[in-house]
Amino acid sequence: MRLLFSVLPRRFCPEWERTHRNMKNKIAVVTGASTGYGVGIARMLVESGAKVWITGRNESKLQAVAKEIGATARVADVTSAGDWDALIEEVKKQDGRLDLLVNNAGAGIRIGPITEQGDNDIEQSISVNLTGAILGCRRAAEVMISQGDGLIINVGSVCANHAWGGWAVYSAAKAGLLQFSRCLLAELRPHGIRVTSVIPSWGQTEFTDSCGLGPRDPEVLEKCIAPDELGQLIVQIASQPPHLVTEEITLWPMVQPISQL
Repeated sequence: MRLLFSVLPRRFCPEWERTHRNMKNKIAVVTGASTGYGVGIARMLVESGAKVWITGRNESKLQAVAKEIGATARVADVTSAGDWDALIEEVKKQDGRLDLLVNNAGAGIRIGPITEQGDNDIEQSISVNLTGAILGCRRAAEVMISQGDGLIINVGSVCANHAWGGWAVYSAAKAGLLQFSRCLLAELRPHGIRVTSVIPSWGQTEFTDSCGLGPRDPEVLEKCIAPDELGQLIVQIASQPPHLVTEEITLWPMVQPISQL
C-alpha cells in the first residue's frame, strides 16, 4: 500500500484534499475515542468530512473530545451487547446508515506473568480486546449487508504477531481479533463489505502508563506513532474506492526493535 503523507499542512496537500472529498458525509463510529489513538482517528475522520460518532465509558472525557473535534458523543461500553444495540439504533435513527466502524477500544488490563494475573483480569482483557469488537462487528455487518457496502476497521496490535513475556493474555486477544478479521472479510466480501486490520505498535498514548510499565523516555516517545498519524492512515484506507480492500497493515515506529519471535 502506498502511503502519501505530506510534511506540508494538510490544506496544501492534494492527496488530503482528494481524501476529504471521498469521505464527505460518510457516517462513522469510532470506539474508545475519549483518549489515545481513538481521539486521533476520530479527529482525522472529522477533518476528512465524515460525520463521526465516538464512544467511550468516561462521559466527561468523551464530551470534551466531541466538543473539541466536532464529533457526536455516545457513552457506551464495548463489552455490553445492550450498549451496542442502543448505539447502532441511534446511528440508524439519526443518519439512516453506517459507512465505517472503527473498533479501536482496547486495554492492557494487566501486563505481567500469567501466574500473577487473576481470573477477572484474564476475562476482562479478552472481553475488552476481542469480544467487544466482535459484538460491534455483528451489528455493523447487519446494517452494512442491508446497504450493500461498508467498511469495518479493527485496530489490533503487533502483539498479535510478535511475542513478549508478560503480554500473553493481551496478545492472545489481539491475535484472535486479527484472525477473526481475516475470516470476517472472507464472509462479508460477497456483500460488498470490506474488513481491514490496522496493526500499530508503540504510540504517543497513555497505554504504557495504564499498563503499569512506567514512563517512556521523552525522546523515544516523540518518535512513536502519534494518534493523528494513525488517524491519517485510517482515513486513507477508508477513502479507497469500494472495489479495493486493504486486508491488513502494520505500522511500526523506527525507534522500536522488532521481535523475531
